[in-house]
Amino acid sequence: MRSHFLLRGSLTAALALLLSACNTMPPAAPDTPAQNTPSATHSPAQWQAQLRAMPLPSVLLLGEQHDAAAHQRWQLATVQQLIAREQLAAVVLEMAEQGRSTAGLPPSASEATVRKTLHWDDKGWPWKAYGPSVMAAVRAGITVAGGNLPRDKMRDVMQQADWDSHLNASAWEQQRQAIRTGHCDLLPESQITPMARIQLAKDALMAHTAQAAIQPGKTVVLIAGRGHVLRNVGIPTWLAPSSSHVIAIAQAGSTAQAEATERDFVIQTPAVPDKDHCAKLRAQWPSATPQNP
Repeated sequence: MRSHFLLRGSLTAALALLLSACNTMPPAAPDTPAQNTPSATHSPAQWQAQLRAMPLPSVLLLGEQHDAAAHQRWQLATVQQLIAREQLAAVVLEMAEQGRSTAGLPPSASEATVRKTLHWDDKGWPWKAYGPSVMAAVRAGITVAGGNLPRDKMRDVMQQADWDSHLNASAWEQQRQAIRTGHCDLLPESQITPMARIQLAKDALMAHTAQAAIQPGKTVVLIAGRGHVLRNVGIPTWLAPSSSHVIAIAQAGSTAQAEATERDFVIQTPAVPDKDHCAKLRAQWPSATPQNP
């Protein structure tokens, strides 16, 4: 979880800040399938070989852990390989809002211009982490587009019950539970469904943005948090059935982060130091009562 919100007082405004980050799913039981097959676990170097060997999908979803620098390096290497092969159609980012795009910028555009065009929020998404992938695409004349839900739309989405019927009952409850655990069981129960609606709206917009960028013979790279790219609850549920897609998630350390049915490949990177965000939040708000599911 990238940022925290106030549980009292200005709850609605603070929810919007929190929802600039993605939801994460509970760790899954580990598996160790064979290499070079779907559901395989790869090192970043093995992934590059796999990428060269496999048929390219219309959309390649790369799910990351936001605070793992190795994951952004993996994304950059993937983008660079596809550029070198002239097979990159576009890059779609969770890290910028839908409607923000580098389309029309020259390859020589400065980083400052690119950041301004994308309305980049460096506090939420450090440019030093994501800028190299963005600029690699821009320098190659390839569009980088934001896909995330604009903050000024969040309040409305929270009230829209139509989102509740998109997933089947099991997947919808999985999404709601991920909201609970992803926010330290401190959310009032009344906020679980509104927050889950925002999660679905984010996924829908990112899918729509990627769908619109598809080109024959090329692949759209979509970069987002792991929770967004999962097959049964995330962006893939919004992609057109005619659009092929591959899901690769990056995993810091050996603890599995998604069931095998939710992804095609796992790219394992070194573990990162544990950060107990929940302990920090509870210390900040000692009077908050955890909400048990």
